[in-house]
Amino acid sequence: MKVFFSGIGGSGVSAIAGFLADKGHYVVGSDRLFDLNPDHPVSRKLKANGISIVRQDGGGIDDRFDLAIFSTAVEKDASEFRTAEGLGVPVKTRPDYLNEIVSQYRTIAVAGTSGKSTVAGMLAFLMKKMDMEPNYIGGGRVRQFTTSRNAGNYITGDSDILVIEACESDGTIVNYMPAFSIITNLDLDHHSIEETASMFSRLSENTSGYVITGSDDKNLALCNIRNAIKFSIDNRSEYQARDIEYHPLKTLFKVNGSKFEISLPGRHNLYNALACIAFLAEFGIPLGRISEVLPEFSGIARRFDLHLNNGGYLVVDDYAHNPHKIFSLMRTMQRISNKVCYIFQPHGYGPTTLMKDGYIRVFAENLRASDHLVLLPVYYAGGTASKEISSRDLAVAIQAEGGSAEVIEDRGKILDLLRGWDSYVVFGARDDSLSDLAEDIADRLR
Repeated sequence: MKVFFSGIGGSGVSAIAGFLADKGHYVVGSDRLFDLNPDHPVSRKLKANGISIVRQDGGGIDDRFDLAIFSTAVEKDASEFRTAEGLGVPVKTRPDYLNEIVSQYRTIAVAGTSGKSTVAGMLAFLMKKMDMEPNYIGGGRVRQFTTSRNAGNYITGDSDILVIEACESDGTIVNYMPAFSIITNLDLDHHSIEETASMFSRLSENTSGYVITGSDDKNLALCNIRNAIKFSIDNRSEYQARDIEYHPLKTLFKVNGSKFEISLPGRHNLYNALACIAFLAEFGIPLGRISEVLPEFSGIARRFDLHLNNGGYLVVDDYAHNPHKIFSLMRTMQRISNKVCYIFQPHGYGPTTLMKDGYIRVFAENLRASDHLVLLPVYYAGGTASKEISSRDLAVAIQAEGGSAEVIEDRGKILDLLRGWDSYVVFGARDDSLSDLAEDIADRLR
């Protein structure tokens, strides 16, 4: 099959493109990000995997393509849409095509407003380590899947098992018909809690087998989840963590008498591990076997990436971008460091408007007197978004609640602030250059 991908640089689209290329299909793609930066790291990996990259101007599509797949970030009036339709090449969106792939496998759909990237990647990693030959299509980049030709957001295997990250952002999650589902939690993100609860209920209805879900999450009580198997920390459940020991960069615990260790910090990562343990145990894998391989999982790129940990300073890069994720990140840092400088870039004008009150509340309630917040300008990836909110709106409101916060538009000026705190956390979604900022901070502190 010959397939064209428009917006191939996005994590979800590049995962499918790489997956198809590894399965032997001929793949061509374009992205406006690559037009601006032809040597982008994702572009290099796609090319190394045999994928041809062309300019996003419509010139790369001809009538020999069997299918053109478009990122939902590509506008309907874009030249490549018009070219494909004019040539009679069938057009599908990324989620629609992912739904077709889901139907071809015994699929495990991992959903939730937080943690789904880590849970999906962790589950695929554990299955691979246990020789279950899974397939995986995700949004997060699993560190141990990353190679010179794979960004880490997919793997191909010989089994009929497929693990996917099922994102609710565009609403298409209701179309998936998986064999199994995992629903990690429910909070405000792309949609209201009630809207997302309805989608998760629909996913549960569409799932033919069991659904793994958290019993500590009060918002999940709004969902009608059938065939539920539950995991927890606080409430009783089939898979409850006990004898928990939180360490700065790992957690020890027991489930149903078996000892476990996860090499990732924080309560939120304990929940992520419990979701995988519950799924695999119900799938027939002994707890002792899961315990053997779980400590080997080293995480997802930009999920608590350590850029410096030299005993004097700690520099972390993280993907946290909604209030729930930010709360988990800040609580984890409070266990590690007494003086933290948080550097946050809100992602997108629409999401920032939706989550404004949540952002203000989570920072106002969790910034200690010794902590400081730097807000970068709202991330803008192009398009027709209304720019009616700014990071300054957030900073003013957080300051009014007593939090130490400021806006810095020039990232270079952040380097002048260093050495006032013990730890520096750079976080936000979609913009991989935040990792570069974290590395610049680490270099200055070394």
